[in-house]
Amino acid sequence: MADVAFELASKLIEKLSSIAYDEICLVWGVKADLQKLGRTMSAIKAVLLDAEEKQAHNKELRSWLRQLKDVFLDAEDLLDRLLIQWRSV
Repeated sequence: MADVAFELASKLIEKLSSIAYDEICLVWGVKADLQKLGRTMSAIKAVLLDAEEKQAHNKELRSWLRQLKDVFLDAEDLLDRLLIQWRSV
């Protein structure tokens, strides 16, 4: 579970650092928001490495990782919609 969440976090960080998102930031004025999201994702990735080792023995941690995975998927969907909307302008 942590592996999946870690990969999703990595994917989101990669998207946030793309040229397309730099252009979106300039046009829509959301640079600070996307930078904050990127910093948060980086911090979460560090925690995920530790959580990966502990999840097998901790039911609450597994539940938290499932919820976090859902949040990452929602964030990825939002970024994808943002990119699609920007490209259609």
